[in-house]
Amino acid sequence: MDTAESIQTFITKPKASLYLYTPMCGTCQVAGRMLDVVEAMNIDVPLERINLNYHEDLSRQFEIESVPCLLLFEKGNLKKKIYAFQSVPYIYEEIRSLS
Repeated sequence: MDTAESIQTFITKPKASLYLYTPMCGTCQVAGRMLDVVEAMNIDVPLERINLNYHEDLSRQFEIESVPCLLLFEKGNLKKKIYAFQSVPYIYEEIRSLS
């Protein structure tokens, strides 16, 4: 996602998830690998990865407290913010819980 406009369009889908990270964050790298596994499990929720270094406006818009952060959306509405990537099954179930 290159522009704020494309991100806003993405989150208005019926279901969407944004993974917010910074490249120098070690915890973000671990969380990213966990999301790789979740994506391989063929979830039906689109996932986009956003480097917050290039989209600082998102951290203000969604009041992001720290990275990594996973934002879950339904029809443009933020349903959940996840900061603690406890396990692959936990993340998988949280994403699947979008109705």
